[in-house]
Amino acid sequence: MNKLAAMNTPIFWAEGHPGALNRDNWKLEIKGLCDNPVTLNWNQLMELSSTTVNARLTSVTRWSVYGAWTGIALSTLMNLVKMQASCKFLRFWSVGEIYDTSIPVDIALKERSLAAWAFDDEFLSEDYGGPIRALIPYLWGYKSAKSIVRIELMGYYVPGFWELRGYTDSAEIEAGLCRDINDGGALKNIPGGEVVDFI
Repeated sequence: MNKLAAMNTPIFWAEGHPGALNRDNWKLEIKGLCDNPVTLNWNQLMELSSTTVNARLTSVTRWSVYGAWTGIALSTLMNLVKMQASCKFLRFWSVGEIYDTSIPVDIALKERSLAAWAFDDEFLSEDYGGPIRALIPYLWGYKSAKSIVRIELMGYYVPGFWELRGYTDSAEIEAGLCRDINDGGALKNIPGGEVVDFI
């Protein structure tokens, strides 16, 4: 059992669980407002410079899990594709292309915004968005799209799956009670903005 499962981290797929996904055959397409669009297979992704960040994934349903996330900085991917200055938003598409969400480019370029493939040195399972998912710890978790197959560089904002169903476009984390998954789901208070610690 992996660490996320061992901590009873909730599993939630709005569009339905995708089942088993083949990491070896995975491809991530990056296109749009860039000079060098690419489609990267799993081996090519693993050859890129990776980074590990300590961060919390915090769900709008009021739970938060902390750990060491490993992946490729979105800034690295944007440099690879030679993002154009006209790009204002990154739009993520999950496997099956039912779920999508967009984030501002300034958030995407922050240090801890990743295309993540591991948590605490373990590959992410399909339950938690493997083989590779967005990790955007600065915003509610619905912006951290799971099992991503495409990133579009866009000059305008498009509301995504949950945004069209009433969630905020900004996804700013709001203060209040939140379950700390690392502490057995204990209810604690979080401040507004990225959850670095509880108060």
